[in-house]
Amino acid sequence: MKPIHISGKRKSAIARVTIKEGDGIVRINNQLLACFSNKLSRERINEPLKIAGMETVQKVNFDVNVLGGGWQSQTEAIRLAIAKALVAFTKSDKLKKDFLTYDRHLLIADTRRKETRKPNDSKARKKRQKSYR
Repeated sequence: MKPIHISGKRKSAIARVTIKEGDGIVRINNQLLACFSNKLSRERINEPLKIAGMETVQKVNFDVNVLGGGWQSQTEAIRLAIAKALVAFTKSDKLKKDFLTYDRHLLIADTRRKETRKPNDSKARKKRQKSYR
């Protein structure tokens, strides 16, 4: 089987997943998922793996490369990419439906971005004060 390459984005974080046949190993930036120090992040990344079921996850290895953004948006980008990769690997409509009913953002990226700063103003929404004296 050919490896599948899928990417996921959240804010400025980009996660690229390569999924290939193996024995259920998840590596994020060449570090095992079990070695992650942040427990919340580890649990959020495990969500699509638990929904897919151990029999599906035990067949494949995940190599994740993530960069940019903070730890929270990196976590969201990783779980989006893993879920999309699992759906592409299994080609299962049931798995896709399970992901969408659990959390829509497992398969559909959140497109909200930071609003740009306007010229001659201090912040994105804040306007300059006027003084009539």
